Amino acid sequence: MSKRTKLEFPGADGVMLAGLLETPESSPHSFALFAHCFTCGKDVVSASRISRALVARGYAVLRFDFTGLGSSDGDFANSSFSSNVNDLVSAADFLRENYRAPSLLIGHSLGGAAVLAAAHAMDEVKGVVTIGAPADPEHVVKQFGCKTDEITRAGVAEVQLAGRPFTIKKQFLDDLADQNLAEKIAKLKKPLLVFHSPVDETVSIHEAEKIYRSAKHPKSFVSLDDADHLLTKARDAEYVAATIAAWATRYISEPENIEQKTSALTSGHVMVAEKNKKFTRTVITDSHVWLADEPTAVGGGDLGPDPYEHLLAALGTCTSMTIRMYANHKKLPLDDVTVTLSHDRQYVSDCEGCETAPQKIEVINRTVTLEGDLSEENTRRLLQIADRCPVHQTLHGDLNIQTQLA
Repeated sequence: MSKRTKLEFPGADGVMLAGLLETPESSPHSFALFAHCFTCGKDVVSASRISRALVARGYAVLRFDFTGLGSSDGDFANSSFSSNVNDLVSAADFLRENYRAPSLLIGHSLGGAAVLAAAHAMDEVKGVVTIGAPADPEHVVKQFGCKTDEITRAGVAEVQLAGRPFTIKKQFLDDLADQNLAEKIAKLKKPLLVFHSPVDETVSIHEAEKIYRSAKHPKSFVSLDDADHLLTKARDAEYVAATIAAWATRYISEPENIEQKTSALTSGHVMVAEKNKKFTRTVITDSHVWLADEPTAVGGGDLGPDPYEHLLAALGTCTSMTIRMYANHKKLPLDDVTVTLSHDRQYVSDCEGCETAPQKIEVINRTVTLEGDLSEENTRRLLQIADRCPVHQTLHGDLNIQTQLA
């Protein structure tokens, strides 16, 4: 099961944008930023399905509503292609500050053109993906039909798009005409993956050809065969996500500084490095890397276990391993062992002076479940062994933590 967190962050013009961050159960290996199609929203079926499929493959994915769309503030009539690009940069800044900068940019339709234009402003991005995208943002004007002349003449007109009315101002057309996306594609300097369907009736496959020709290597093209423009078939969205994940493995990995820190550690040492300016932390050993965090309720990103969960996990794993080691050594018929723990603070009921100054003690509740054809004596002995696990003895011992400045 993925975790879904509703977010709000300021867009380029200061209006609040509504976003949805989906993360896997375990710590995500990378973050992706998804830009939806023109006049769509973050919850359009293609964006939802592709995001969920990427989350299932270990990505965290942020998708959001552009200014004036969905749950975001602002007036769509005052937005433009340039404002969409700036909103994408703001979303990347938000991820960088609060979670982790995006490694992957994905854009659908006009959102694909937007990620091509925005990618140069995101140094951490390792790969860019477009799905049914136009090579020139001005391509979207075709959707306005005969209303284009009215917009030019009157400065504004109401246009029906996907059965809904939208107010389009002349400034929107002027902004589209000022774009030079081909030049930005040529200077992308990032791996590019282009998806397009040869039967796309909204954006011609010739647009994909233009994007591909403008781009420098490494670049890849994948045909979506009989898919429609909005990828309404679930299998098409799943195919896109699976292909993105496979393609991205050539370009996306743990940051180099994490690898350097990992290789510098020896067995038995742990390093905790800041992932952002809030609570997300990277935990590093000689051969493992994972995330620690705090719940969203206290301002964290909930991208990993909190410190007390790490403490409980240390005691629980050590307890389970010690019981298993003893059972195997004694050849006891132990089929399975489960350890459940919780942390609590309780008032001491019999301490001296409690009448005037109530005292609290830290309490860890540990429940051990043993399965197998065990005798009462076997069970009693295994519970005794649980208290002999090294972490248990460390917590109960005379522990002295020495801190020094590096």
